Amino acid sequence: MRAVLTVIGKDKVGIIADVSVKLAELNINIVDVSQTILDDFFTMMMLLELGENHDFVAVRKELSDLGDELGLKISIQNEAIFDAMHKL
Repeated sequence: MRAVLTVIGKDKVGIIADVSVKLAELNINIVDVSQTILDDFFTMMMLLELGENHDFVAVRKELSDLGDELGLKISIQNEAIFDAMHKL
């Protein structure tokens, strides 16, 4: 399954590293990534590949907890749902 991850918050050193390490720990592959900084705000979108054995609810909780720890908003959605929500 593919998923879209978004990360938003105040910019600080190590955000990409912290998120990438957590994804590696969860055995989730990063397919593509885009990030930018606007003034002091960091934004990132990642396209991820999750294996069939991943518990999506547990992954969402792990990433949300990481966001809380880092002072960021981290969200993950199934790619199909993300696409459906953003079609005209």
